Amino acid sequence: KMASTAAGKQRIPKVAKVKNKAPAEVQITAEQLLREAKERELELLPPPPKQKITDEEELNDYKLKKRKGFEDNIRKNRTVISNWIKYAQWEESLKEIQRARSIYERALDVDHRNITLWLKYAEMEMKSRQVNHARNIWDRAITILPRVNQFWYKYTYMEEMLGNVAGCRQVFERWMEWEPDEQAWHSYINFELRYKEVDKARTIYEKYILLSLTFINLKNWIKYARFEEKHGYVAHSRKVYERAVEFFGEEYVDENLYVAFARFEETQKEFERVRVIYKYALDRIPKHQAQELFKNYTVFEKKFGDRRGIEDVIVSKRRFQYEEEVKANPHNYDAWFDYLRLLESDAEPDTVREVYERAIANIPPIQEKRHWRRYIYLWINYALYEELEVKFDRCRKLYEKYLEFSPENCTTWIKFAELETILGDMDRARAIFELAIGQPRLDMPEVLWKSYIDFEIEQEEFENTRNLYKRLLQRTQHVKVWISYAKFELSVDGPERLQKCRQIFEEANKGMRSCEEKEERLMLLESWRDFEREFGSDAARERVRKLLPEKVKKRRKLTAEDGSDAGWEEYYDYIFPEDSANQPNLKLLAMAKMWKRQQAEHDDDGSSDKAPEKSPEAEDCTCCSFSKEYVLFMQPENDELKSEILRKFEMN
Repeated sequence: KMASTAAGKQRIPKVAKVKNKAPAEVQITAEQLLREAKERELELLPPPPKQKITDEEELNDYKLKKRKGFEDNIRKNRTVISNWIKYAQWEESLKEIQRARSIYERALDVDHRNITLWLKYAEMEMKSRQVNHARNIWDRAITILPRVNQFWYKYTYMEEMLGNVAGCRQVFERWMEWEPDEQAWHSYINFELRYKEVDKARTIYEKYILLSLTFINLKNWIKYARFEEKHGYVAHSRKVYERAVEFFGEEYVDENLYVAFARFEETQKEFERVRVIYKYALDRIPKHQAQELFKNYTVFEKKFGDRRGIEDVIVSKRRFQYEEEVKANPHNYDAWFDYLRLLESDAEPDTVREVYERAIANIPPIQEKRHWRRYIYLWINYALYEELEVKFDRCRKLYEKYLEFSPENCTTWIKFAELETILGDMDRARAIFELAIGQPRLDMPEVLWKSYIDFEIEQEEFENTRNLYKRLLQRTQHVKVWISYAKFELSVDGPERLQKCRQIFEEANKGMRSCEEKEERLMLLESWRDFEREFGSDAARERVRKLLPEKVKKRRKLTAEDGSDAGWEEYYDYIFPEDSANQPNLKLLAMAKMWKRQQAEHDDDGSSDKAPEKSPEAEDCTCCSFSKEYVLFMQPENDELKSEILRKFEMN
């Protein structure tokens, strides 16, 4: 029974089954439980009771117990510096300075590079007014860790508070030997200024800006200049700005330097200096880096300038924009044209010439006509500008220089000759034209010859003009040259002008008989016909009419690229009566016309009862049959068929 009772006690009680599984009417969250627990402060423990020490024995027991606890913590983990600091501060609170000093020294043996440890150690000595001990600690700290600025700041502050100005200056000098950051130098300068040592502060600035050669810092120069201005040394301040501009040059140029320089001169009422500074800066700083510069320049001109000055600001902005464009792409000739047009309207001639020289130095890198056309016009515009500036000798030099570079450019030859014509030197202009047409290679020879001929016509040198036409016809038999020659003779007043014009047409017709381009020969005859209609007789008109060709339709065989037959192609050809090779063809045409006329007369005389009247469709078939035979006749490879067809027409 007892065993069963014991066994019964060890049994796990059964979990009561929940009969009602519906949610409770009042729901509660974990967050609410935590909030209620905090409100009721269930986890807060009451503070330990205060211990009161009544005699020295209890105090010694307390100290022994605390020291044993600190030593145990240190023994467990020597590298936890917070344990050392707590130990030393506890000893310091008991005025046990020697013990605290000993603890700090032991801690420094463990980690001598811990900044907090040095600071707490030195602060303890300063609180205890142990100045020499504090100096010793600071000296050791800045020797071991010279790059920790906090040591230097506290060391100099302690010496200054003690009134040891010389000692503080000595510490600053030791600090500056390590070339610290900017704030350290300014702390040294402010220290000297607190004691009215302006010359020594200037010396520090000089050392600092010379040191900043290694790391470019524009603010230091501006602060130095403002320091001089603040203390009334205007000349020294201007000198600092000028040295800064010279030092930074164009490699490290910055708009802030020029803005500060200009504001300085503005305060000194040196307005012309301000204007020169702004213009100098705008010529050297990229546009995207000079927004503040433009803004200040505009404000300055509105305050102290006139209308001309404000316009100069606007022009300077545009000039700056064009400079950026041509620097980004030196072969952007449109940008050069716009830039030069702006300069020609306002700038000095020397400036314009300088930009022209820069522009023509950018030769197109590829042999494309569109690039070279723009480039050539740069030279032409340069020459025209020099003409307008009445620098004709310089303009001649430009033309000569460019023609040495590109002798095939006809436009330049023409402009050069026009310049000499304007100057009244006709012999020189004629010599230039002669040199031009004598070049072995020209890009537009027809334009050059036309300009030369027009020049002689303007000078009323008609004999020279005739000689030019004859020389040109020796080089080319182009129909337009013949027609132009004939019109020239017609335009020259004289009793024989019609005869000379007609003679030229006849010579042209003879010369173009061997020409393969029949359209050009037809163009000549049509021009001759128009001339005779206006000035000729009936006989002359009839003569020219007989020279006009017959327009016939032909077929020719086509061949594909692979040599296979590609069919036939119809085309129109012209048969000139004067050509002896075309006589059989003309005879055939004449017979065909006669045959057709006879067929028409026969159709008119025939009676309707003997033979039915031919319908238009039948007549078209006859003509079609004739056309087929004529086409076959015109083929060069059908010689036997030719004879047969010709014999047939002769019989008819």
